[in-house]
Amino acid sequence: MAAEKNRPSNTISKIKALRKRELSVEELANGIVNGNKALLAKAITLLESTQPTHFEKANALIEKCLAQPNNSIRLGITGVPGVGKSSFIETLGTTLTSLGKKVAVLAVDPSSSLSKGSILGDKTRMQSLSKDPNAFIRPSPAGTSLGGVAQKTRESIILCEAAGYDVILVETVGVGQSEIAVHSMVDFFLLLKLSGAGDELQGIKRGIMEMADAIAINKADGSNLEKAKLAVTEFSRALHLYPPKANGWSPKVMKCSATENTGILEIWHMVEAFVVQNRENGFFEENRKTQNKNWFLQTVDEHVKQFFYQRPAFQKAQAELLKDVEERKMSPFYAAKILLEQITKEL
Repeated sequence: MAAEKNRPSNTISKIKALRKRELSVEELANGIVNGNKALLAKAITLLESTQPTHFEKANALIEKCLAQPNNSIRLGITGVPGVGKSSFIETLGTTLTSLGKKVAVLAVDPSSSLSKGSILGDKTRMQSLSKDPNAFIRPSPAGTSLGGVAQKTRESIILCEAAGYDVILVETVGVGQSEIAVHSMVDFFLLLKLSGAGDELQGIKRGIMEMADAIAINKADGSNLEKAKLAVTEFSRALHLYPPKANGWSPKVMKCSATENTGILEIWHMVEAFVVQNRENGFFEENRKTQNKNWFLQTVDEHVKQFFYQRPAFQKAQAELLKDVEERKMSPFYAAKILLEQITKEL
């Protein structure tokens, strides 16, 4: 009887001890491949860590996960705040899990430039999906990363694919026309729009519209249904003004309602048709290769910056030149030129 009473407390103690113990790369990799959500979340936290000691460990983990076979579809979803991205993703996610698919959601929350904090409330907003055994939701802070995604979103995608997730949904922060970085890391780029939110032409921006593989007019329900139909017509006309895509795909405009679950399955069928077409013409694999190249180049840029900023000589020279710039004794451009010349002479 005494042994029975002590069993729960012993189990809790073991769990606490496991949490405190730093897991090896092998343990994390095995846990990810076996579908352990807790270890997947722990691994993504390791990726996002800024501690130098975690850097090599994170790299080793990514190498192991890259070696795992996958047949995933990466879907990027963007749109202005209030367009209903979280509701759309939850409805789409539950639709996909009902079809037998495993879904991972990588949601990026904006970070405050003052406090550096993020709310990270996407998991709370997606209550039904967060309880689904075939779904994994990971909110991450955008930090200083631009383009609507977090600095380690690409790496997180690799880990989710190694965990066996069939569909990776990447939700951007949704701050407007800058949501273009996600385009370089997904297979399909979906732009969510609203109807009746002002001049429709204001929403027809070349940059993000040209990148979109499809536009979905969300909240097409109730009294807003007729406006949504009109928006579909206007955006469809606008898309004809843009040059054709290299992969031969003609971007579609559809309407949907995340709250009423209408048009969501049709959007997924469209994504599947896109993937089939691009696999057949070889563009799907070519696009993945381009993504890997961009990933490499971006990583090189990050390492070069870290290399310079961490050097004491750089920090000292920068501090001296900053004072001259602040006091208007030297232009920022000339100061930057001098700084780089001084440091490169020491290399």
